Amino acid sequence: MSVVHHVGPVTEVGGLSAWQVELRAEVGPFARSKVLRMVRIEHDEPHRVTFERRELDSRQHSTWVLRATVDSGAGPAFAESTLTMELQYGGSLWSGAVLQRVLDDAVRRGSERLIGLVSAEPMR
Repeated sequence: MSVVHHVGPVTEVGGLSAWQVELRAEVGPFARSKVLRMVRIEHDEPHRVTFERRELDSRQHSTWVLRATVDSGAGPAFAESTLTMELQYGGSLWSGAVLQRVLDDAVRRGSERLIGLVSAEPMR
């Protein structure tokens, strides 16, 4: 997704894998960025993975939860699977309507790219 500028692994705490995620978005002349420490709190491969914001400082932070769920169809080897992505955001990076528009646009473009990748003919 275009709003995800950078992702890199960071030190695990309590045996939970963690990543630093930098988000960037622009609306007209305005730009915002946000750095989050996301921890994988659920990993039920290949069905579900959940990431949650967990910073290491003692401050109160807005909620960020990202969950991906794969529902396998009856077809051969996931041929008819459905991927559902859920993002819960509880902060005020921008006003809700502006952030929603930015995220909706990024999700639409990201979905189109993902469909293009998985629908393309295999390279020979």
